[in-house]
Amino acid sequence: MSTTPIKIAFVHDWLVDKGGAESTLTAMLELWPDAPVYTLVYDQHGPCQTFLDGHQVNTSFLQKLPQATRRYRSFLPLMPLAIEQFDLSAYDIIISNSYAVAKGVLTSPDHLHISYCCSPIRYAWDLQHQYLREAHLNYGIKSVLARLLLHYIRLWDARTANGVDEFIAISGFIARRIWKIYRRESAIIYPPVDVDNFGLYEKKEDFYLTASRMVPYKRIDLIVDAFSRMPDKKLVVIGNGPDFKKIKARANFNVKLLGYQPLNVLRDHMQRAKAFIFAAEEDFGIVPVEAQACGTPVIAYRKGGGLETVVDGETGLFFQEQSVESLQDAVRRFEKGSYHFEPLLLRRNAEQFSKGRFQREFQKFVEDAWKVHEAKSLKKLTVQAK
Repeated sequence: MSTTPIKIAFVHDWLVDKGGAESTLTAMLELWPDAPVYTLVYDQHGPCQTFLDGHQVNTSFLQKLPQATRRYRSFLPLMPLAIEQFDLSAYDIIISNSYAVAKGVLTSPDHLHISYCCSPIRYAWDLQHQYLREAHLNYGIKSVLARLLLHYIRLWDARTANGVDEFIAISGFIARRIWKIYRRESAIIYPPVDVDNFGLYEKKEDFYLTASRMVPYKRIDLIVDAFSRMPDKKLVVIGNGPDFKKIKARANFNVKLLGYQPLNVLRDHMQRAKAFIFAAEEDFGIVPVEAQACGTPVIAYRKGGGLETVVDGETGLFFQEQSVESLQDAVRRFEKGSYHFEPLLLRRNAEQFSKGRFQREFQKFVEDAWKVHEAKSLKKLTVQAK
């Protein structure tokens, strides 16, 4: 497909930090390296610069606002307007890699718009009440204003779903959310995981590991509380974020918080840990797959994308509730030795989510969708000619 004159453009919410969505965009750009990227805000000196160097990146008017790359989340009221200002008329295929507003770009009947959906906007839909609680916006005038804004975002988000020709969900969990919110069917293509960068290591040591950005929904506080009440078990925590100080203050002597660490340190701990702890309700969850690639079993919350990447009793164990007691019970079951976790089996399970697999599936989907789009366009022209 890359040898044809078809013009493709990518739309991404913002390019400030590098996470799972940005790794997915990297894999997409490897398929179509000449395609430009449209995004609300781009930090040219941040971690995204490494994979965007040499690519054409177009930003919105938000880029010109003061401290845009630091305060971009506060521009949410302006994001729908900003994303609609991109002129994409020169392209044939628009691919939005969206977890916020990217899918809201304006397209014509001649465009094929494929939305790779990480999730409908979580904080505007089913997780609104959780986000308001975590932001301390339960009551008062600020709460009223926030609820009004999210109401407006929901109306806009629902409308823009009509401009998408094909939805692709990152997991079955997100496919169900897309159906619930937009009443649209979606294909499922799991995001790419760099399993080649996380080698198999069979010798495990006597400590557990969790790694994440320190934000409320990741529930690192729950993991730290659970292990702080089990002083005979060691826990290592890697990651930084807004909640780091609060979580560190509640950690017992057996819980070691390392803060942010480079990839080689994370990988080393992931390879040596006896198990990886994962307490979030994630849309997919890349880190548990990386742990399995290392041959490390995962103890995960039984909800969200983890249900699609962890095989209960074979590559890990689940706990039923996001509670200290439920997680502690899972750790005790893990240590009883009733389960045998074969590192090579864990590795094979992780390889199902490799970047190569993603690129093959995604490229085929785009090519097939374009063929159907062209056929429909030709049929319409034929009918009009008659």
